[in-house]
Amino acid sequence: MAYKLVVFDMDNTLLNGRTIFKIAEEKGFMDKLIEIIDSKEEAYRKTIEIAKLLRCMREKEFLKIFRKIPLNKNAEYVVKELKKMGMKIAIVTDSYQIAALDLKERLGIDYVFSNELVVEDGHITGEIMLNNKMLTKKFEECKIHSICKKEVLQKLCKQLGIETKEVIAVGDSSVDICMLKEAGLGIAFNADYGVREAADASISDLSEILKYAARV
Repeated sequence: MAYKLVVFDMDNTLLNGRTIFKIAEEKGFMDKLIEIIDSKEEAYRKTIEIAKLLRCMREKEFLKIFRKIPLNKNAEYVVKELKKMGMKIAIVTDSYQIAALDLKERLGIDYVFSNELVVEDGHITGEIMLNNKMLTKKFEECKIHSICKKEVLQKLCKQLGIETKEVIAVGDSSVDICMLKEAGLGIAFNADYGVREAADASISDLSEILKYAARV
C-alpha cells in the first residue's frame, strides 16, 4: 500500500467549526478574540494571548461547549474506512489537547498532537504549553506557529518507521501548508487559494480521501 498514515487537521477539517470560536461565542469574548487574531503579533504569540481568555473556565464546561461542534460530513465514516485499510490516523492541530483528546476517543484516532492548556483543580489557568519548541526556527517562508505540523509529521514518521511519502495530510488553513507540502499527498479541504496551491489535491467532501488512500 502506498500510504500508511493519514494526518488530519482538526478545526474546520474533522470538525465543522473552530474550537476557540465556539468557546468565544458561548462565553462572550468574541470581540477580544478577533482583536488578538487581527493583531500583527507572531502566530504563536497570538495562541498564548488567546489562552488567557480561557482563564478560570472549568474544563468540564469547555468540553461541554466543544462537543456542540458537529463533525464535518463523512468524518466518522472516513476514519473508520481508513482504519479498515490498516492505516494509522493522527490529529495534528494548533488547538488544545483537551479538545483533541476528546475527539480522539470519539473517533478512535491513534495519535494526537496539539497545544496543552494548563489545568489545575479542574479549572483552566490561562497558561498554555506550546507544542512547538523551536520558536526561533522557520521552515522556508512559514510563520512561527504554536505547532510546527511539518516537524510533527517528520517525528511521527520516524516513530512509526515510515517515510513521509507514505503519508496523506489533510488540512484547510495556512498553518497546514508545511504539513501538506511534506506529506506524500497533501490534500486541501474546503481551503482558500493559497492552501490549495500548496496541496496536491483539493476536495470538498472528506469521503474523497478514500479514493486517494486506496491507490497503490
